[in-house]
Amino acid sequence: MARGDGQLTHEIDPLDRGPQDACGVFGVWAPGEEIAKLTYFGLYALQHRGQESAGIAASNGRQILIYRDMGLVSQVFHERDLELLQGHIALGHTRYSTTGSPSFENAQPTLGPTPFGTVALAHNGNLTNFDDLEALADGRRDDANKVVEEATKKNSRTRPFRDSSNDTSLVTELFATEEGENLTEAALNLLPKVEGAFSLAFMDENTLYAARDRHGVRPLTLGRMENGWVVASETAALDIVGADFVRDVEPGELIAIDEDGLRSFKFAEQDQARCVFEYVYLARPDSVLHGKTVHAARTQMGRQLADEYPVDADLVIATPESGTPAAVGYAEQSGIPFGQGLMKNAYVGRTFIQPSDTLRQRGIRLKLNPLRENIEGKRLIVVDDSIVRGNTQRALVRMLREAGAKEIHVRISSPPVKWPCFYGIDFATRAELIANGLNMDEIRDNLGAESLGYISLDGMIEATQQERSQLCTACFSGEYPIPVNNTAADKGC
Repeated sequence: MARGDGQLTHEIDPLDRGPQDACGVFGVWAPGEEIAKLTYFGLYALQHRGQESAGIAASNGRQILIYRDMGLVSQVFHERDLELLQGHIALGHTRYSTTGSPSFENAQPTLGPTPFGTVALAHNGNLTNFDDLEALADGRRDDANKVVEEATKKNSRTRPFRDSSNDTSLVTELFATEEGENLTEAALNLLPKVEGAFSLAFMDENTLYAARDRHGVRPLTLGRMENGWVVASETAALDIVGADFVRDVEPGELIAIDEDGLRSFKFAEQDQARCVFEYVYLARPDSVLHGKTVHAARTQMGRQLADEYPVDADLVIATPESGTPAAVGYAEQSGIPFGQGLMKNAYVGRTFIQPSDTLRQRGIRLKLNPLRENIEGKRLIVVDDSIVRGNTQRALVRMLREAGAKEIHVRISSPPVKWPCFYGIDFATRAELIANGLNMDEIRDNLGAESLGYISLDGMIEATQQERSQLCTACFSGEYPIPVNNTAADKGC
């Protein structure tokens, strides 16, 4: 249906999910191309970065239309929806909220008026100075209302700012009152005031923009098509639409793309602190981060883990799918065969129907089921990417034990997660993190395994082939490269 703000939308009840990862952004400037379909497929490649809501904005040079809803990309968009999104610029977003229950109001891209046109914005990350920015916006509220009034005269469906409380909506509002003759100048004035982790893709009626915080916490890449440009959270999204990788958007860089070509601006000095957890879990294995494929890094983590925590066993299995590359690396390095021990339901998480207590008591397994013939009587090495609360691994060990495993040795291809993330990953609170309250032996006993081994921090970093000084390891080390205020964790993308 068409809402009163010019956005094509339809609403469903929100889902209530647990800890989540990040968000995915995609933008394309390509006159003559089916930009909405390109963006759809780009978001499809980024589905792993957000499964709560999805949205696409498109401009034909005169107006911007947005279609967004709760759900997976394949659930939100249909052929008829994409046909309505015509033009030469498109912007897409797939979202996880960093805290709280998801809601339609927090779906992206956001949309807002400015003195020089309309801005649509998609964000991956979390701002750490939300309170300061909100105070700035409150001080400009009268000026912002004037912008809305002027826009309303031209378009009766314009609405007041912010029907949500996240930092994406806040940045959209600040664009309306930032100094500048156009959106480029406004961005160059606003972005230095924004602190934290942000990879932004935004647009007005004629220009596509991309910007990355000076620390480069979250990835953002630039690709080239035959007659256009693409920006995306990961290179896998470039691949799916046939764009050639050009380079990463640099930390502290603003890129503008329009009919005059691509222009680059520097708005802040680099102080790199790229998220190491992208290599561990967040990014797709077939994506490339700073010259290193994620799959290669994870496989090397498995090899390093085998050197650090060897054990006699009959079979190496993975917790699918994120643990698979490390399990393969462990098997290669140890000489112990790799095999399938668990089957994953590819459609888990796509049902609105929750099992009753009776069904839970019967052991209903929505996510994983053991292959009894492969594991019965075997000494197993079970490789996973990380342990947060320990609930999944505890249930997994019990499941394998019931299926006849003789021994279960758990190996984790990242160090213990002891600290929360304030830069775009929704881990549990510190009190809920199992490694925060228990030592290695206690965690092993809690899981019910014969042995437990985490890769060392040095070993994980070495596997990424990145400089330690340029990585953020806060969730493992407690060393936060960007100061955080009290409410930063509550307002993420």
